[in-house]
Amino acid sequence: MISMHTLSLDITTLRAAYVAGTLSPADVIDEILRRTATDPNTVWIARLSAEQLRGYATALAGRAGRDTASLPLYGIPFAIKDNIDLAGTPTTAGCREYAYTPNASAFVVQRLIDAGAIPVGKTNLDQFATGLNGTRSPWGACRNAFNPDYIAGGSSSGSAVAVAVAKGYVSFALGTDTAGSGRVPAAFNNLVGHKPTLGWLSASGVVPACRSLDTVSIFALTAEDAETVTAVAAAFDAADAFARPVAGHGFDFGTAANFRVGVPRASQLAFFGNAEAQRLFEAAVQRIRALGGVCIEIDLEPFLDTAKLLYEGPWAAERYAAIREFFDAQPHAPLPVIRDIIGGAKKWSAADAYAYSYQLKAAKRRCDAVWQSVDCIVTPTAGTIYTVAAMQADPLRLNSNLGYYTNFMNLLDYAATAVPAGLQGDGLADAVAFGVMVFAPAHQDGPLLRLASRMQRALAAPLGATGLPLPAPTVALTVVPTLPSGQVRVAVCGAHLAGLPLNGQLTSRGARLIATTHSAPQYQLYALPGGPPPLPPRPGMVRVKQGGSAIALEVWELPASEFGSFVAGISAPLGIGTITLADGSTVQGFVCEAAAVADAEDITALGGWRAYLASR
Repeated sequence: MISMHTLSLDITTLRAAYVAGTLSPADVIDEILRRTATDPNTVWIARLSAEQLRGYATALAGRAGRDTASLPLYGIPFAIKDNIDLAGTPTTAGCREYAYTPNASAFVVQRLIDAGAIPVGKTNLDQFATGLNGTRSPWGACRNAFNPDYIAGGSSSGSAVAVAVAKGYVSFALGTDTAGSGRVPAAFNNLVGHKPTLGWLSASGVVPACRSLDTVSIFALTAEDAETVTAVAAAFDAADAFARPVAGHGFDFGTAANFRVGVPRASQLAFFGNAEAQRLFEAAVQRIRALGGVCIEIDLEPFLDTAKLLYEGPWAAERYAAIREFFDAQPHAPLPVIRDIIGGAKKWSAADAYAYSYQLKAAKRRCDAVWQSVDCIVTPTAGTIYTVAAMQADPLRLNSNLGYYTNFMNLLDYAATAVPAGLQGDGLADAVAFGVMVFAPAHQDGPLLRLASRMQRALAAPLGATGLPLPAPTVALTVVPTLPSGQVRVAVCGAHLAGLPLNGQLTSRGARLIATTHSAPQYQLYALPGGPPPLPPRPGMVRVKQGGSAIALEVWELPASEFGSFVAGISAPLGIGTITLADGSTVQGFVCEAAAVADAEDITALGGWRAYLASR
C-alpha cells in the first residue's frame, strides 16, 4: 500500500505507481488538494479549483492502460509561473493591474498538458520577473522552503517552493530565466533548476522580461525529471520568432568516464563572506573529480565583464519595451523598486543599444575561447543567501550579488543547470540549501542534465525540503522524446587509430575517442598492400561466417555534420559498414571489400593493427 501522506511526487515514483496500477491521477489530485488546503507561504497567486483538477484526472482515467505508459507525463502535477499563460486563468506577471485572462495556454504549457501533465496553479514571482530574490511581489515575499526567514530566490520563487516545500505540492514547475531566475531559486531550495538553450522552449504565451534573452525554465526534484520535462517541452514553435529547433549536443560529457570541467580561479570566486558556501562549493568540485572530471582552472573575468553589460547597459530597455503600453498608462501600478528599474530604461538610445551589442559580440568571442579547453564549467549558483529582512533593506546591492554567477549566461547563449550541493548552516537557526551550477554552450542540455544527475546521486541528499530520498534509478516506463546527440560513432581498426597517420582525419572534425574495445569474434583482419601516396599501409577487416576472431578497435564519436566529408575521404577498397562490437552493440565502422583481401596477408592471429605494426 502506498502511504499518501509520505508520497514522493518525483516523476519516477509516480510513473512507476501508475504503471503498476497502485495509484491513479485522481488519488494524486486528492492528496494535492489536502496538501495545498493551507499554504503558510505565499507560493500561489491562483490555484485551480478542486473541480478543475478532478476534471483533468477524470480525463486521464479514460486513458489508463496503454496510455499510462505511452504518455510521458501521465498524471504528473505541475505549477506554472504567473507570467506564463494557462487558458482560463488570469496571468498577472505579479501585478494585479496588468492581469488578463488568456483563451489559450502558452505553447509550452499545452505541450505538457497534451503529454498528460496536470496544471495545479499559477505561482508567485518577483513582479514582471524583475529580481533574483522573491520578495518583490504584491502577494508578499515567497519564503525559503527550509527557513522562512530566508529568501526563496527569484524571480521564479513560487515555482521553486511549490516543488521543494516539505509537503510537496507538485512534481515540477515552470519558471522563466533572464539572468538567473530559473537557477537561483533552485539553489536556495535544494532543487535541480534547468535553464534550457535559448529558443528550445517556446515563448509564445509568456509575458517577456527581456524577450531576446528569456527562456522558460524547469524546476524539478531530480535531474532525470528535469530532462524528461525538457525533452517533452522542447518542440519548435514557428509562431515564436525566437524559437529554434533542438540540435545535437555533441560529446556527451555527462555520461563520459573522463571529461574536462572548468573551475574559476580562487581569486575570482565570490562568497560575500559566507565561509559555509565556500566549503560546500569545494566539496562539490571534489565530487566532480570523483566522477571523472579533470578540473582545469579558467579565467572567469571575461564572463564577469559580460555580466556587467546586462544591468549597466541598455538591456533594461527590453523590460520597458515588454510592458511599454501598460507602463506608460499606469506608471504607478508597479512596485517602487520595479518602477525605478523599468522606468530608468528610458534613458537608453538606439545608438546605445547598437554600441552595447558590439561589445557583447566581442565579449562572446573572448568567452567562447574557453570551450577549446573544457567541456563544461562549474561555479556556485549564488555565492550566498540573505534573509528576507536584509533583502528588503538593501534590495539593489544584494540582488546584484545574487546574480554574480548567473547574469552572463543568456547574453552568451549558454545552457545551464543548477544542482543541489548540500545544506549550509552558517549560523542559521535552521539550515538552508546551497547549489552549484554547470554550464556549457547552446544545445548541450542533455550532457548537462546527465552530469547533474550523477552529481545529485553522488551527494545523495533528500529531495527538496521533503526529507524523502532520491528514487532508485529505473528503466524508463514511458516513451519519452530523447534529446538528440547529433553524433555518429565510428569504429576504426587501422591507420585512423589514435596516434597513427590518418587519425587527424577524425580529430580535425572534432571527433573524440569514446572507447578502446574489440569487435565481436566474427571478423578476419588483413594487411593490405600500401596505397598510392600519401596513403599509408592499411588493414582490411572482413566479416566471416566461420573462423572469425575479436579484433582490437577504437570507437570514435564525431558530429553527424562532419560524417559525410569523413566518409567521402575513404579510399577503396575500404568503406563504412555496420560493425558488431564485443558487447553485441553495433556502430558504423571500417570494412573491406572481400575481393581486396585475396592476395593480402592474414594477420587475424595478431588481434589488431597495432600488434601487427609492432611485429614488423
